[in-house]
Amino acid sequence: MPNQSITIIGAGSWGTALSIHLANIGSRVNLWVYEKFLCEQIKETKENSEFLPGFTLPNLIHPTNSLEEAIGENDIILLVVPTNFIRNISKELSTFLKPSSIIVNAGKGIETASLCRIQEILKETLTNTSFFATLSGPTFAMEVAKGKPSAIVVASENKDISDQVQSIFSTPSLKVFTSDDPIGVEVGGALKNIMAITTGISDGVKFGHNTRAAIITRGLVEISRIGTALGAKPETFFGLSGLGDLVLTCTGELSRNRQFGIRVGQGEHPQDIANDMNVAVEGLLTLKSAYALKSKLNIQASIIDETYKVIYEGKSPHQALKDLMQIKTTSEFIGVKGI
Repeated sequence: MPNQSITIIGAGSWGTALSIHLANIGSRVNLWVYEKFLCEQIKETKENSEFLPGFTLPNLIHPTNSLEEAIGENDIILLVVPTNFIRNISKELSTFLKPSSIIVNAGKGIETASLCRIQEILKETLTNTSFFATLSGPTFAMEVAKGKPSAIVVASENKDISDQVQSIFSTPSLKVFTSDDPIGVEVGGALKNIMAITTGISDGVKFGHNTRAAIITRGLVEISRIGTALGAKPETFFGLSGLGDLVLTCTGELSRNRQFGIRVGQGEHPQDIANDMNVAVEGLLTLKSAYALKSKLNIQASIIDETYKVIYEGKSPHQALKDLMQIKTTSEFIGVKGI
């Protein structure tokens, strides 16, 4: 749906890629850039060299460091910021929103302090609107910016909202599906980053392809256990935001979380890697959140347990795998509600 005017909050790689995607189909985009220096640089060079270098931003993209200017009179507000900044930013946003505003979350994570999903935070802080949706799926920013064929899902409890967002983002290169399960879509998108770290560690240690496949499939069960315990539909985890995003992030060379895990598996210290990487590794904070959440829900999630111990307690990846293999096996899908 061209000729829309849309706000994107967050100029990281994904926010910038979505800006390019929308501008390429004729939408006007107000792109809020947190860093003042980067905002000015993007205005001057028409390129986000910090987070998505090599792409010229179309003229329909208007970078700004002002939230008020970014919102303007726009009804569609896309949030693409790290999870632990969502609460503060949404509080600032609330001043400028209208009752007709549609808030679309395109971030992935679970807040560490509260263990809330992003949409829960938004509903708590943005009380002057009641229209929310979540956009998620197996999409690397660089490939979307290049216009390579991709598929994604938008989830909302309100079908009219998901249909509207679907029509805005759909193009011949981006196929957008709808869902009525925002819980499942958010949980799948958040927790897959943990499994990407785990498969990365496995690949870094060179455990092999069998091990990687086992982590992905058993990881999907752990994600489904937590998600269905929170009220998600089990089938959501076999869709784009579940299995689709999980496979992409656990196998793709462009996955930051997987690359982080590979370096851990090769013997580097997790904190040194995090300090060295220029972009957020969302799976690190999500790992803390998921470890606390599965404990709170009393859910068996052995891969999350062992990954947490490797990253935050210094456990050897070899010992972690050995301990995983010694856990008593059960029926394959035990603990997943609805199956």
